[in-house]
Amino acid sequence: MRPSPLQISLLILFPSLLTNCTSREADATNEGQGDAYTDVDNDDQEESDADADADADSDADSDADSDSDSDWAGSDTGLSEASDTDSEEEEEEEEEEEPHDSGTPPDDTGDTGDTGVEECDTETDVTLYLSPDDSNSMSSPVQARMAALEGWGSIGSVPIRTWEFFNYYSWDYDPADLGEINIIPALQENDDGDYTLQIGVASKEIANEDRRPMNITFVMDESGSMSGKPITLLKTVCTTIAGQLKEGDIASMVVWDTSNAIVLDNHEITGADDPTLLAACNGMAAGGGTDLYGGLTAGYSVASTNFSSDMINRILLVSDGGANAGVTELNIIGDAAGDNNSDGVYMVGVGVGDGGSYNDELMDAVTDAGKGASVFIGNTAEAETIFEDRFVSTMDVAARDVRVKLDLPAGFEVVKFSGEEISSDPTEVEPQNLAPSDTMVFYQTLETCAPELVSDDTEIEVTVRFKDPLTFTESEESVTVTFGSMLGEDSAVLLKGAAIYDYAEGLKLYQEAHASSDRADIISAVLETLTIAEDANPGDTDLEEIRTILESL
Repeated sequence: MRPSPLQISLLILFPSLLTNCTSREADATNEGQGDAYTDVDNDDQEESDADADADADSDADSDADSDSDSDWAGSDTGLSEASDTDSEEEEEEEEEEEPHDSGTPPDDTGDTGDTGVEECDTETDVTLYLSPDDSNSMSSPVQARMAALEGWGSIGSVPIRTWEFFNYYSWDYDPADLGEINIIPALQENDDGDYTLQIGVASKEIANEDRRPMNITFVMDESGSMSGKPITLLKTVCTTIAGQLKEGDIASMVVWDTSNAIVLDNHEITGADDPTLLAACNGMAAGGGTDLYGGLTAGYSVASTNFSSDMINRILLVSDGGANAGVTELNIIGDAAGDNNSDGVYMVGVGVGDGGSYNDELMDAVTDAGKGASVFIGNTAEAETIFEDRFVSTMDVAARDVRVKLDLPAGFEVVKFSGEEISSDPTEVEPQNLAPSDTMVFYQTLETCAPELVSDDTEIEVTVRFKDPLTFTESEESVTVTFGSMLGEDSAVLLKGAAIYDYAEGLKLYQEAHASSDRADIISAVLETLTIAEDANPGDTDLEEIRTILESL
């Protein structure tokens, strides 16, 4: 496998821009790694302080888990050096802390000697802990599509979070059996000597008629900013969900502006398109100011009162993002989500509107605290995709607190990573819930300082720990594969991953480039990667969509 056309073209055409992008990729790699890693992706920096209190219970539980099992303790970092050139805030932080030249903790096993260059450690195996996204959000690829194809005017203001592209698009991995997790690694060697590793972690497929009963509390924004398209889409989301509910489900509804009202309380659904629920959906109207705190307080009060351990308990917050979530609101959400050893009320954040009205920051923050997905609904078709075609995978849970551990041979490091969090310290990586009919996908580039030690017998091990969604019984599954067994195997799904990775990273570069010729070169390079993936995955509708978007730019 050659280096990505995006990498080749950009290195030749404008190396300074590529350096900037590489820095952003590496910053994402270090997300959530605490004081040992000072370079944190600025896409999520604003959430860290607000999330601190909401994450405290989870972190404490993670600490306890890692202390009780030395196999999941921190080890050699296996992470490449990174520096953030984009964030003045990060530079100020670096002035306060003495930087680590290697981007690794000061007690790292690498010996720099007198040269200042880290020596190749060929003795210590590398263990890393991975998370694609601690809330399984899928918003930014939809916003990118809307901006490009539906007249938003510019893609420049759309947040591009690479892991959300991997969450949003579909993957042809074999599903797991009931109560199990299927781990599928794939590997290719590149012409420049590094490796591309993609790991799929798949759950069991569950149809809507076979899922557990749901207990949903709708928390609906009726403030004045919701007038027009947002309130119409809010009603569409509500009625689409009503069509997927079945007898025995429970629905409650709180509407809010400067005040709040309980419209439904513990209403038992009679079947799909329940008349009482539909009437509540269609009866909402925009007007008044914004009181997110009051809406959340009322919504979580109702959800707590009606909580049932035998059901899927969800808060569904629908808003155009016009409100701001402070520490108090995030604490409400995080406390209600429960810790890692207890059930809770998880949030699904639904953004509605268009480029002129939607504020992405609210949903991104509240769903991180609420352990649920952030989605964006810009039209009726997207409402049907998320809350009809993918209703179960958006709302249900197949495995809780999923933790993924990657063991690499000595001398290897991850230099690019598609996910939100990666660290050698398990307490720095937030576990994620895995939905039914869903797959976590990790795409990474590996380099080794000792290529002469790599043979067909060289091993990679992937271990997944997870908890049963009902009993919280912990299980562990592991797959050990050799380089020889993976190299040369069918790579269609990995090539799709390469196309999606280059698409997301290419959009970031496109946003930063100002000359039209530079932008054209970026799109051309991504299209090369896309063509390779299309040849391996004929008729793939995700790749067809990506081509349409790129060609429109």
